[in-house]
Amino acid sequence: MAVKDRELRGLTRRQLLKGATAMGAFVIGSGYVAGPTAAWATEMKALKPESFATLVQMARDIYPHDKVADEYYAAAVKGYDVQEKSEIAEIGIDALNKRAREMKGDDYLNIGWERDRVDVLRSMEEDAFFQTVRGGLVTGLYNQKAIWPIFGYEGESYSQGGYLHRGFDDIAWIG
Repeated sequence: MAVKDRELRGLTRRQLLKGATAMGAFVIGSGYVAGPTAAWATEMKALKPESFATLVQMARDIYPHDKVADEYYAAAVKGYDVQEKSEIAEIGIDALNKRAREMKGDDYLNIGWERDRVDVLRSMEEDAFFQTVRGGLVTGLYNQKAIWPIFGYEGESYSQGGYLHRGFDDIAWIG
């Protein structure tokens, strides 16, 4: 994911990491969130950087895939970083953090164990915010063509004549 902010483009990884705060697996700076190795970063337009990092961690905890990099989860939740959705997202994240503090003693992003974060998410499964994020991830995450090979998905087949002659009868895995 490319950084679009002109001020951030010229930074080296060392400068980026030096000017930011590490929270969990993310580096959070003024107006941006970066991966722990600064291999990817994204600027914030409407959300607080801590809130965006929380959304990325939440996405990873809802649909955990060890082989899928954080940058794809960040792309999946980037749609909340617009003025029309950011206020609702901030309210939902505040509720998530409140529940995390009640259950585990710290904000969601600061809870170190995945199992503990999942406990917090399960306690909020019926919450409208959780359902909205979970539902949006189905397309936001899995419609990214770059991750399809990880799952062995070759993409749609309609444009190539359908599946009939492209593996439809390749069911050796059933036996």
